[in-house]
Amino acid sequence: MYHFFIKPEQAAAHEVVIIGSDVNHIKNVLRMKVGEQICVNDGSHEYLCSIAQLDAEEVTAKIEQVSETTSELPSRIVLFQGLPKADKMETIIQKCVELGVHEIVPVQMKRCVVKLDCKKEEAKRKRWQAISESAAKQAGRGLIPDIHPLMTYKEALLYASDKEHILVPFEHAENMQATRDALSAVKPGEQVAIFIGPEGGFEDEEIAKAVNCGAQAITLGRRILRTETAGMAVLAMLGYVLEE
Repeated sequence: MYHFFIKPEQAAAHEVVIIGSDVNHIKNVLRMKVGEQICVNDGSHEYLCSIAQLDAEEVTAKIEQVSETTSELPSRIVLFQGLPKADKMETIIQKCVELGVHEIVPVQMKRCVVKLDCKKEEAKRKRWQAISESAAKQAGRGLIPDIHPLMTYKEALLYASDKEHILVPFEHAENMQATRDALSAVKPGEQVAIFIGPEGGFEDEEIAKAVNCGAQAITLGRRILRTETAGMAVLAMLGYVLEE
């Protein structure tokens, strides 16, 4: 069944109204007809609907069943990803959205090779947001994770400062039991910030700044993971701990 997202104000007592690019997708790409069923989510509720009317600018669907969204992790996880090379960011976004990330923040770190100017950044972010939406639909998510504009490392640490847990996988960190304890300490309702370095990893100075801000450096095992793998590994571990 096809999955679409709306804002809460687009849902009424007996119907939902879909607007924007999804209208063209429903009418001209999927070629759906009146009476066909779709799944619609507003972030907290999931609506099983049947299409009632197809207009030029909107699609109206009759609500047949309402249930609470159950596909979201009980903790909000924000991934701070050191800007990687080539199209790795697209893979990171797609897979981390599937694993339940709530937000993704691209971060310019000292060992990042890629430099984005304003024009490239905005075009990239639009594409990244579209990948997030597509992955959210495929995974049956209750919301579309937001892809933030590029931040400096200082800005990222400030944005993460109000999170209950700040985790930084680091290849020189040791003690797997400390990692298990850090992951197990995360409780439903708490927010988690995960910092992942770029291909060259973190500089020691960056780790020190993160620790001074309350972060905990953790190990992900005896093997060194690629930048596109590390965030997925932490999200999978947290999903295992948090989901009943």
